[in-house]
Amino acid sequence: MTATIFQPIAARPAPVDTEGPVAWVKANLLADWKTTLATLIVGGVLLWLVPQILNWAVFKAAWLPNYEACRADGVGACWGVIAEKYRVIIFGRYPFEEQWRPLIATVLLTGLLVASCVRMFWKTWLPLLWLVVLAAFFTLMYGNTLGLTQVDTDRWGGLPLTILLASLSLVMSFPIALLVALGRRSSLPAIRSFCTIYVELIRGVPLISVLFMASFMFPLFMPQGFKIDVLIRVLVGITLFAAAYSAEVIRGGLQAIPKGQVEAAATLGLSYWQTQRKIVLPQALAMVVPGIMNNFISTFKDTSLVTIVSLYELTGAMSLALNSDSNWRPFTIEGYIFIALIYFVFCFSMSRYSHWVEKQVNKSKLR
Repeated sequence: MTATIFQPIAARPAPVDTEGPVAWVKANLLADWKTTLATLIVGGVLLWLVPQILNWAVFKAAWLPNYEACRADGVGACWGVIAEKYRVIIFGRYPFEEQWRPLIATVLLTGLLVASCVRMFWKTWLPLLWLVVLAAFFTLMYGNTLGLTQVDTDRWGGLPLTILLASLSLVMSFPIALLVALGRRSSLPAIRSFCTIYVELIRGVPLISVLFMASFMFPLFMPQGFKIDVLIRVLVGITLFAAAYSAEVIRGGLQAIPKGQVEAAATLGLSYWQTQRKIVLPQALAMVVPGIMNNFISTFKDTSLVTIVSLYELTGAMSLALNSDSNWRPFTIEGYIFIALIYFVFCFSMSRYSHWVEKQVNKSKLR
């Protein structure tokens, strides 16, 4: 037998740390020369731009509601316009002395929306809670009962109107979108044709046209003396518009379900609605969560278009507050930044909730 000669093995390099901020910077900002060059260019631009923005927005900004101080030389942003006009921006033309009512109504509706997104509140009594909160919302906003003075809907505005239009249109559009998506895949030609015409008709025109027709054209076809409040007409228009787009998103999820699952459900004796409720829809909706949430966010921002029918939601209320006062009119940029932050808070919250739903869906798939 030949003797085995021992040969030492060369030392292996230490494992590279793949966690922590330093590893993240190396992997994402300094991975190769192209990434490093892009990082240096972007970093240089930020080093030049960020100080100027901070100088304008913070260090040289005017914070007190004094328009003369805002117009002084060398002054940056005039946040005093927000301190002066925030109540008109938030509540629109609602009577000044009664603005505690939309404040409470908005807090109640926002709290209901947050509670509806938490799993522990997904109980059988949640629809009843919606009815109670909506009844309280309209009672506070409209009044004419419980000793509250009447405030017509044409004086509602600002953030309460934005949240009302967005929340109700999204809640009402979702079941409509489900039915339309199922209808477009129906084997009955009449139902399929009706749903197809509805979707193509709504998607073929901009939301402005839908709001214009709902506000100005629809009353022309009503009997003489019969009138529907403009808020209801606008709410119906936004709901139908959002439902058409959501229906196409849901239909994409329905088409991704293998036909064999539906056939297997039929062999087990499940009816059409049982198959859809227990097998098809849970999987289809889980696949299209990002698309549905994207449509929800778009609808929330599209509520700003109701200004064309003289409903002054958040964007319209800001324009009304500043354009009606010549002293503060030059500071509309600060006003737009203020309402942009409000929109960002709501849209970002919806986006994060969408990510949470996706994680919950992925966990259920792994089980």
